[in-house]
This record gives sequence, C-alpha cells and structure tokens, in this order.
Amino acid sequence: MKTVPDGVTVSIMGKEFMVACPEGEREALVAAATFLDRKMREIQESGKVIGTERCAIMAALNIANDLLDLRRRGTTTPDVDQKLRFLQTKIDAVLRHE
Repeated sequence: MKTVPDGVTVSIMGKEFMVACPEGEREALVAAATFLDRKMREIQESGKVIGTERCAIMAALNIANDLLDLRRRGTTTPDVDQKLRFLQTKIDAVLRHE
C-alpha cells in the first residue's frame, strides 16, 4: 500500500485501487484494505466461493455481521461507528470501480 498526495493506493486481491482519503484517515484506510484483502483471500482459499465479486460480497456480509454483533453487545462507540461508515463508503467506491 502506498501513499500519494491525494489519497492512498491500496491492493485488494492483487488489484491496485487509488482511493481519495483525508490525511488523518489514511492509516485506518490502509488497515481496512489489508483486513478486507485478508478476509477475501480466506474466502477464496476455502474454495466455496468463486470470483472476486462474490468473495467481496461474502467478505462484506461477514464483516457486516461482525459489526452488527458488536453493536448488539454494545461494544462500539459513536467514533468507531463513524470511522466504519467512512471506511465502508471507501470500500464501496473501490468495488464499484473494479
């Protein structure tokens, strides 16, 4: 993952994506991209899901399920929720440009 003046270039499933990102959010974005890449690779390696798009959808569903479970248990904060919404927006933008 490399940083460029207007954003960050992240690699997910071997593809690079340039994502606009405020300076203060870059570290979180890189961490989110790394996490997503790892989750998608785990799903792909399981052999149960074929195709990058389907892996992305399954990863998103798993991550959303984990987030909702955390919310049900009351273990997230408004700040964490805001950062997660920001990262979800960025992930959605990257997937739309795949």
